[in-house]
Amino acid sequence: MTNQGRNAAGDAGRRGVTALVGRVNATLRTIATPSLTQLVLRCALAVPFWRSGINKWDGFLQLNDVAVLLFSSEFKLHLPGGPYDFPAPGLVAFASGSAEILLPILLVLGLATRLTAFGLLLMTLVIELTVPDGWPLHITWAAMALGIMAWGPGRISLDNWIGTHKG
Repeated sequence: MTNQGRNAAGDAGRRGVTALVGRVNATLRTIATPSLTQLVLRCALAVPFWRSGINKWDGFLQLNDVAVLLFSSEFKLHLPGGPYDFPAPGLVAFASGSAEILLPILLVLGLATRLTAFGLLLMTLVIELTVPDGWPLHITWAAMALGIMAWGPGRISLDNWIGTHKG
């Protein structure tokens, strides 16, 4: 076979592979639409915070003793020169427990989505300062929050329905 024949056969093979990759990518884009992806991303970020939040309560506005105990004796802020105790542990436990319930609900509904994701990003940073060895998990939460902040809630959201979601 001549060089021209080999080049033509190579070009045809590359075009075939390129066409196949294009068809596979088109199929994957059909399955993973941006709106579905944004909804799943919001739900995935909401779950760990919701689960933590429901474990802090014994009833409506009734923090359990364990939540307060954790913030008063177990949890410490690992800052330079520390670790340091949380200031006002009862108040911090109440604020944390409240945010861990409210923010996931707003996130799943897609209401005030970017602001809600920012709130969860800030919580993630505090959690990282409290449990520094948890960074492999915390960085995934931070990445999800940043993705939601960057790309918004998507079409499947109350923000989109009421018209507050812009791009």
